[in-house]
Amino acid sequence: MNAARLLATLLAGVLFSGAANAQAVKVWRIGFLSPYSSDHDKTWRAGFDQGMRELGYVPGNNVSIEMRHAEGALERLPALAAELAKRDVDLLLAHGTIGSAHAARAARGAIPVVFVAHPDPVGLGLVKSLARPGGNVTGISDLHTALGAKRLELLKEMAPTASRIGIVLDPTVAAYREQLKDAIGAAPSLRLTAVAVEVRGPKDFDAAFAKVKSQRLDALNILGGTLNIHARRFADLAIKHGIPTIATTRLAAEEGMLMSYGASFPALYRRAASYVDRIFKGAKAGDLAIEQATQFELVINSRTAGAMGIAVPQSLALRADAVVER
Repeated sequence: MNAARLLATLLAGVLFSGAANAQAVKVWRIGFLSPYSSDHDKTWRAGFDQGMRELGYVPGNNVSIEMRHAEGALERLPALAAELAKRDVDLLLAHGTIGSAHAARAARGAIPVVFVAHPDPVGLGLVKSLARPGGNVTGISDLHTALGAKRLELLKEMAPTASRIGIVLDPTVAAYREQLKDAIGAAPSLRLTAVAVEVRGPKDFDAAFAKVKSQRLDALNILGGTLNIHARRFADLAIKHGIPTIATTRLAAEEGMLMSYGASFPALYRRAASYVDRIFKGAKAGDLAIEQATQFELVINSRTAGAMGIAVPQSLALRADAVVER
C-alpha cells in the first residue's frame, strides 16, 4: 500500500470513528411541569441542575429540559403535561404538590415520571406504596402532611399568647384538606383551636383577613400551594394586621412570612437527579422506592418580626437554620 493510500485509509478511519462517537451521544429530553411560575421555582431547579451536572449531564450536550409553568392556574396542568408528552420527552419531572405529579402520570404513553416534594404520595393515591410505587411514577416526598403539628408548635412558641390559629389553605387541593385535618387534630394538645381559612388566590385575601378579624384568630399557618406565588402580598397584609405567620418553604419566609418550617426544596430537587439518572440507565420508575425528606429547615424573617414588634424567643433563634431579612 503506497503512502497516499495509507494516509487516506487512516483518515477515513478517523472520520468514521468521530462520526460513530457523535452518533453515540444521546441527548436526553426532560419535561418539567410546575404549578408555579418560572421565577418562583428557579432556586429549586438550580438544585436539580447541580445534581444532574454532578452525574455527568450537561445541558446542550447530553440533556435538554423543556419547561411548562401553570403560573398558579392549576386547571392548566393536564394540558401542559400533554404538551410535554407530545414533545417526545424521555421523562417528566414534576413538582409534587397541587396536581402536577398526577397530571404528569396521566400523560399519554406512560412516560416515566419523577416527582419532587409530594406531601403524601400513598395517601393521595399517586402510588401503591413507598417501597414499590408501581406504574410509571417515583420520586421524593417532602413530608408536609406529617409536619402540621410541628408548625403549630413553632407558631405557639413564637406567639405564646395565641390560642386560635387559622389554617390557610386552598380547599380544592386534596393534599391541603388532609393537612387541615391533621392540624385540627393536633391543635388541642397545644391548647390551640384551629380554624380553616380558605384562600384560592389573591381575590380571596381581603375575605381571609376579614375572617381573621371576625374569628379572632391570633396567628396563621400557611399551607402553601399557589399562595406561595403571592407570598409577599399576603405577608404584607399579615404584617399590616399584626398576625404572625408560619409557611412551608424558605422562599415564603424570604418573601416576608414571619417564619417557615419544611423540607429544603433545593436539596430535594438535587436528589431527584439520581432518580432521573437511574431511569436513563434502564431502571423502571415504578421499581424505585420513594424517598422521604431528611433535611428540614427553620427560617425566621427578622425584619418581619421587627415590623410586628415581636421579640424572637432565644429558643427559636438558636434553632433557626437561617435568619433572613426581606
